[in-house]
Amino acid sequence: MSDPSLEESRPKLRKHLIHPEALQLIPESMARKFTAIPIELDDNALHVAMANPADILALEALASRSQMRIEPEPATAREIEEAIDFNYQSYDEIEKQLSSITVPEDTSGAPARLDTVTDAPVVRALTLIIDEAVKARASDIHLQPREDTLLVRCRVDGTLHDMLTLPLMTAIPLISRIKVLANMNIADRHRPQDGQFSIKTRGRPAIDIRVGTIATVYGEMAVLRLLDKSKAVMSLAELGFLPESLTLYEEMLKVPYGMILASGPTGAGKTTTLYASVNCLDLTGRNIITIEDPVEYRFNHINQIQVNPRSGLTFASGLRSILRLDPDVILIGEIRDAETARIAIQSALTGHLVLSSIHANDAVSVVSRLLDLGVEPFLVSAALIGVVAQRMVRKVCPECARLGSVPLVEKIAFSREIGEDRSDFLSGSGCKSCGETGYQGRTGIFEILRMSDELRMMLLNGSTAAQLRRQAVKEGMISLLRNAMLKVKANETTPAEVLRNAYSVE
Repeated sequence: MSDPSLEESRPKLRKHLIHPEALQLIPESMARKFTAIPIELDDNALHVAMANPADILALEALASRSQMRIEPEPATAREIEEAIDFNYQSYDEIEKQLSSITVPEDTSGAPARLDTVTDAPVVRALTLIIDEAVKARASDIHLQPREDTLLVRCRVDGTLHDMLTLPLMTAIPLISRIKVLANMNIADRHRPQDGQFSIKTRGRPAIDIRVGTIATVYGEMAVLRLLDKSKAVMSLAELGFLPESLTLYEEMLKVPYGMILASGPTGAGKTTTLYASVNCLDLTGRNIITIEDPVEYRFNHINQIQVNPRSGLTFASGLRSILRLDPDVILIGEIRDAETARIAIQSALTGHLVLSSIHANDAVSVVSRLLDLGVEPFLVSAALIGVVAQRMVRKVCPECARLGSVPLVEKIAFSREIGEDRSDFLSGSGCKSCGETGYQGRTGIFEILRMSDELRMMLLNGSTAAQLRRQAVKEGMISLLRNAMLKVKANETTPAEVLRNAYSVE
């Protein structure tokens, strides 16, 4: 058990309480060596949180480095390590490593091969870039060449942010290093390539990274997708479903056969929802097979197949083969064409539970999309259990949240959906914890359409999408916009974020 006196005396290592001027006195390497982090300056004393405040050697080293008297304060090693990860940024170190790289050119003016470049600084710099992106909770890293610079950007909570700007000459060695790790052809800088690799960053388990490269007018760009398996194995309850929506969706998953589709734009969380759906099923009593492009996360007790068009393995051909492997549940990464749609429908009608994603604007539009792909209305009516349309909205940062007024259009949108007048809404003012955005983390908003007997009959009778939508709302379907505004009412997000991501179909 922890010492209560220690709990009371321990400094609150909140991210916004650590003063930048104090951090500058102690380098990150020394902070990690002694498991200590400077907190603030007070007269001629430097307050330092330490895992071992009685370590005389550490106190002397810190005092010598800072040229100040050290006031140690107790904290746990985990608290200090997390604070170091968050507060120290390695941008200067990245630039220092890359500044030592020279890229000689041969007599023809062509860039040198990677083996003529000292790549140790490149290795260090790339690791630091990935480490900084992970610390910032980024899902993607973009290396984008410009006319005379290389722009490094990170996507955090669905929005791109500039991370740092590097000299353009660092683009070739950096992207070549990425290609080496991902087993791509470093000599080919003209054709698009893709690959995958794993890398260990400071103090963290290995991260799986998916890579794509393509040539632009200023040189080759690369995008690295950081795959966080902890997010892939989220439960349905963690995704952001309203209680009544979660109950409805879980009931849909209990149907032994038929088709359930998830719709939404790229980055809306469809794959996460499908994985969470599969993981809540009986993994030992059922044969679950997936076919994906690509397989981003790997799971035990699930048979996962990677699409490979070069060898003739497409969604359609793979799905035909899966049907001969005695599956109970089939997860299809995406329904992209008429052939895949027809085979998926047939699979659902022949005693299999089929889960898949499809691109459509809302839940009712999924029905129209299947009809556009040439699937007959009676087959859609018979096979479709229901549809989940979804988006992701950013959550208000808890560190800088405050009540305040919003523009009139946002008040009107909230009042129209919820039926309440409200003048002040919770929003983030921006702080270090959220990168000055006012938001931290994301949650899902969902629109669930469950096919009722009335909806099936209307579909067979040729009803329009608008008629189907009105009937679904009449039966209790909560629209994306209403779902999101309910999260505004619960102070989870803001009206501006809702209007940026959701919409209302009349």
